Amino acid sequence: IICSAYIAVSDIAEVGICMHATSSDDYCHFIRGTKARKMHASRRDAFRPINDTPIARVDVKGDIQYIGRYRKRHEGRVEVDDRFEPKVALLKAYPGSDPEVIDFLIEKGYKGFVIEATGLGHVPTFAKKSWVEHIKKYSRDIPFVIAPQTIYGRLNLNIYTGGRILLKTGIIPAGDMLPEVAYVKLGWILGHTKDMNEIRRLMLTNIAGELT
Repeated sequence: IICSAYIAVSDIAEVGICMHATSSDDYCHFIRGTKARKMHASRRDAFRPINDTPIARVDVKGDIQYIGRYRKRHEGRVEVDDRFEPKVALLKAYPGSDPEVIDFLIEKGYKGFVIEATGLGHVPTFAKKSWVEHIKKYSRDIPFVIAPQTIYGRLNLNIYTGGRILLKTGIIPAGDMLPEVAYVKLGWILGHTKDMNEIRRLMLTNIAGELT
C-alpha cells in the first residue's frame, strides 16, 4: 500500500498493478495493467509483466527507479470514456472443442469474439469439428479476434497452413496482446463503433501499451 501511494503521486499516468517484486518486503514493481498477469496462486510476487518490463521499481522509502516507458501525467482534464459492449465472448480453442458454441452465443445476441488460439495462432481447422467455417460464416458482420494462449511471444499466422487459412476468414490477429486484454479492448471498441474496418483498425492500434 505504501509503494502504491508513492506511485499514485508520481508523474506516472498509467493504470497498473503495484505489488511485491520478490517474496520479501524489500521493494515492489509497478506493472502496466495491459501487460500484467497473475502467474502464481499464492506467492507474494505473483504478478509479472508479460512481453514487457515493469514501469518502475519502488520501495517503502519512496525511492522510485524508472525501468520502462510510461505515459507522463499532464495538466489536462481527465474524462472517463466508459462506453462498453458487454456482449463479447472469450473462447478457448482446444482439440475436440465444438465451434457450435459460436452459433449459440450469436443467437443470444453476442456482438464479438476473442478466441484463445494455440501455438502461433491455431484453431481446429481440418478436424471433424472445424472452427474455420463457423468463423467465416459470421466474420463479415461480427469481429473475431485471435489471441495467443501462450503466455509469452506473439502470433504469426503466416507460418503454417492452418494460420494462413484462418487469415482468409477475416479474423483480426491480436499480436502479443493478452487474451483478457483483447476481450476488454474489443468490448470498449464495440461500445464506440460497429464499422468493421474501424474495429480492425482500432484493434491493431496500440492504445494503452497493450501491443508491443
